[in-house]
Amino acid sequence: MARPEQVLVLEPQHELKFRGPFTDVVTANLKLTNPTDRNVCFKVKTTAPRRYCVRPNSGIIDAGTSINVSVMLQPFDYDPNEKSKHKFMVLSMLAPYDMTDMEGVWKEAKPEELMDSKLRCAFEMPLENDKAHEPESYHTVHSSTSSVKTEYASLPVASSASLDDGEVKKIMEEYKRLQADVQRLREENKQIRENDGLRKRKLAAAAADSSPSSSVMASLATRDEGLSTRVVALCVLFFVIGVIIGKLAL
Repeated sequence: MARPEQVLVLEPQHELKFRGPFTDVVTANLKLTNPTDRNVCFKVKTTAPRRYCVRPNSGIIDAGTSINVSVMLQPFDYDPNEKSKHKFMVLSMLAPYDMTDMEGVWKEAKPEELMDSKLRCAFEMPLENDKAHEPESYHTVHSSTSSVKTEYASLPVASSASLDDGEVKKIMEEYKRLQADVQRLREENKQIRENDGLRKRKLAAAAADSSPSSSVMASLATRDEGLSTRVVALCVLFFVIGVIIGKLAL
């Protein structure tokens, strides 16, 4: 008994075309459309299963819907003199209303329930005109990319040119001189603190016998003196930093 006519609509109908070069995976798309009011089970088979990867290779197409099948050809050494003998077959059948197991449905299917469509495989290499355009478009993108890189690379050079070597040397000498001044002020401040501390201790000892309030006042005076020296040191430090920043800004 002859099989019933295929209910699925295939696009393309008769031939899957794979366009090289075939040094990488090449994909051809197969669209399956179910125009009926019944769900349809489908399965895709090939005569060269090791050469192709099909996703999805089986499933159910709901009534009035379509599905896209990707047929991926694996890389191989292409010989233009060799004609392709690879073929694909799309098997289909109306899905039972009470279907629960798809594999079981295929095993129990009767020959008169199965429908099939066959497709040939064709291999094509790009035309010479297409090859001529590929390097041109590549060089166009490459050139624009290079110009962008050059533009950004020039930014650090332009910004560093605002100060020459002579100005940098002057700033460094000024910075070293200010560092020496700060160190000298620190030594003087240390000596003053030591002298003041000795004097305050003598005054505190002399006033210890007079009254408790006198010792408290001496302690407060010592703490205020320490705070004043810290303020002086901070002012000097801020002055130095301000001078350096002003030099760099100019």
